[in-house]
Amino acid sequence: MVTTLNCATGTLDPYVPSTERPWTRRRIAHLAKRMGFGASPAQIEAIYNSNTNPTDLVDTIIDNAIAKPITPEPEWAYWQVSDYGNPDTVGDQAIQQIYEWITTWIGEMASNNNFKEKLELFWHNHFVTRLDDYNCPSYMYQYHKILKENVLGNFKTFTHAIGTTPAMLVFLNGVQNTRFEPNENYARELMELFTMGEGNGYTQQDIVEVARALTGWNDVDTTDFCGPIGFQPFFHDNGMKTIFEQTGTWDYDDVHNLIFEHRGNETAQYICTKLYSYFVNPEIDETIVNELAATFIANDFDLVPVYRRLFKSEHFFDEANMDIQVKSPIDMMVTYLRESEFPHEQYFDAELNYNQLYLFLYFQASNLGQQLLNPINVAGWSGNRAWVNSSTLVGRWQIMDALIFEGYENFKYILIDFAKNISDNSSDPEFITQLIIDHFLPVGLQSPQDYERATNIFKSDYVPSNYFEDGTWTLDYDEDVVAAQVALLMRHISRIPEFQFS
Repeated sequence: MVTTLNCATGTLDPYVPSTERPWTRRRIAHLAKRMGFGASPAQIEAIYNSNTNPTDLVDTIIDNAIAKPITPEPEWAYWQVSDYGNPDTVGDQAIQQIYEWITTWIGEMASNNNFKEKLELFWHNHFVTRLDDYNCPSYMYQYHKILKENVLGNFKTFTHAIGTTPAMLVFLNGVQNTRFEPNENYARELMELFTMGEGNGYTQQDIVEVARALTGWNDVDTTDFCGPIGFQPFFHDNGMKTIFEQTGTWDYDDVHNLIFEHRGNETAQYICTKLYSYFVNPEIDETIVNELAATFIANDFDLVPVYRRLFKSEHFFDEANMDIQVKSPIDMMVTYLRESEFPHEQYFDAELNYNQLYLFLYFQASNLGQQLLNPINVAGWSGNRAWVNSSTLVGRWQIMDALIFEGYENFKYILIDFAKNISDNSSDPEFITQLIIDHFLPVGLQSPQDYERATNIFKSDYVPSNYFEDGTWTLDYDEDVVAAQVALLMRHISRIPEFQFS
């Protein structure tokens, strides 16, 4: 296994551009990828040429995410099986509802205001449930709604709310946890994966006692699949329990209070470590994490102060933290749509009521091991380098081929306009090639020879070489030819190893 060192410097003090650390397009692109899913050349240029400083920009991104309305509730948000009508069509209807919701989410990721969706992607891999296990569109929606409502809220409230969603109660056997037969699954994962971290501040006996305190959240109506799940006092254990050396007749609310009152340091450290690993660098800087954890605790576990301090920091903007994270399949595809200005919204099918391109992305990501709302297990996807192996790398290339040449087949003008806009309608193939490469690969290529090779690919065999010298060739030369040139260059870029990183 390849091990890398975290060479990033800088503190959590706000990043102030200087001669040594100037405000560059690369830093803007870095922020756009980590706080969302990338940005187009025009968006990056607009920020670069504005008077917006990094601190204000981060505040604006976060404030816009906070102000963003919750996605409208679908009519089937609380349906049980009996609400579907014809029992013979329940399966087909349920699949349709799942497709509608997941493609709506992908569409929100591809929108301009998408920090909230990036957070949802992170937190759904933290508070893991699996659609394949609970298999109800209404449970899926209710779970995702909790994510949407809390990713910019208070972590204590978030943790308390997620444990009583039907999706979680079914996935981790909370519905089977009664005073007659306690089930320890959720109690264990609540401490091991959701708050404190594995083996960090709790014992097996704590797990046993927490399980007893969590009893009573069971099916309200066991005769109708996908029905409501609520607290049933008859099934709750009212007896004395000792948790973290504290004794009382603890219940669901008490367990969460005990965790944050008596294991708050462990929880803050664990959560801030995960945030740092995902949004900054997989190699942990303990000093930075310790300071983030202190911020987390000082703000009573509100998440936004942690986000603001992290993303504004000189440490976050350090070049050593740029282009080092392997993109997840969803990240790779959605970022490409945004960075290439692909007209993805045009694929909405009114009859099906979902965007067919987004459904394609969903299936392709699933084939590469990232099926949305279905992480591989309760611990979630490992991420980073685990996304790429000899099989998935070829799959990633093939998906990029499909997206690039879909653009060529149907939106030639988009490819040409992209090249015109990024180069100010230059007729210099070397200049155009470099600008396109540096947009998709902010770290650039390793040598002049690499740029020369890419320029030759862009020139292609479709254009006589002397046309580049005598001025015959421009980006208005021939629509089919120029669009093919841009597509071939993008295909070449997508196969460069650095393309897999953000």
